[in-house]
Amino acid sequence: MAQVCYYGTGRRKDAIARVYLVPGEGKITVNERPAEEYFARKTLEMIVREPLEVTDTLGRFNVIAKVKGGGVAGQAGAVRLGIARALLQADEGLRPVLKRHGLLTRDPRMKERRKYGLKKARKAPQFSKR
Repeated sequence: MAQVCYYGTGRRKDAIARVYLVPGEGKITVNERPAEEYFARKTLEMIVREPLEVTDTLGRFNVIAKVKGGGVAGQAGAVRLGIARALLQADEGLRPVLKRHGLLTRDPRMKERRKYGLKKARKAPQFSKR
């Protein structure tokens, strides 16, 4: 018999997370490492746990996340969105709670592209009259 599995994709900046929720005791695994080990800072760990804490499902599901791209903060945000979307698949009744806490919104802020003639996206070379 196949095990029940819920899936959600999360994106933030350049990070992409594929998140699977499996019924279990609440273990969070990111790239085959425990979340505490992968996200060294406590704040990032709190960001990842937020959708589960808000919906009181912390002990009901094991989270398995595969993340690539971006930095650790962007990856934490991507995992958070992925968990929220997977929770919606598990129980559609959680939508109002997740929406109230802003967990279903994809953060649209991205790195601006570099323009020719400039050193970075907006930084221009030093100007001199002569």
